[in-house]
Amino acid sequence: MDVEKAIQELKEQVEQRPGPENKLTMIVMSGELDKHLAALIIATGAAAMGMKVVLFYTFWGTAALRDYKKKAKNKNLIEKMFGIMLPRGNRRLILSKMHMMGAGTAMIKALMKKKKVAGLDEMYEMAAAMGVQIYVCEMSMDLMGMKMEEMIDYPGMKSAGVATMLADAKESAMQLFI
Repeated sequence: MDVEKAIQELKEQVEQRPGPENKLTMIVMSGELDKHLAALIIATGAAAMGMKVVLFYTFWGTAALRDYKKKAKNKNLIEKMFGIMLPRGNRRLILSKMHMMGAGTAMIKALMKKKKVAGLDEMYEMAAAMGVQIYVCEMSMDLMGMKMEEMIDYPGMKSAGVATMLADAKESAMQLFI
């Protein structure tokens, strides 16, 4: 048996096998400002490197996608209550640490402005321009009484179920959870 020949045959078989796409699938579950910033920084960085990027917003993460100017119609009492309790859009998100009754969040936003660090609105614009796909979890929206009509205007944003996210993750070279 020729060992070198066997190794070469194995290498050729491995090279012919389809691998994962140059793609990042990220689950965004957190409802905090710093975690959304991190998710969008990673997403736009990956897109800038030529990766296809899919963000799947679920549970508390979905509130960041609500447009503070839009209101959905025909909500029942529970849905209205969730609408009041959850932040209306990314401008109402707080820090995960050192929030300090709003002072920490205000300080980081002021520091970001001073140092010319893009805020979430600008980050969403960059992500859209780079082709980052956003899916909003259907189940989370249903549980919390959110509707697509109250979400931000983001090109190609769709509601989707976990099967869509899992299909994207299965073919992705990288999967992250924030």
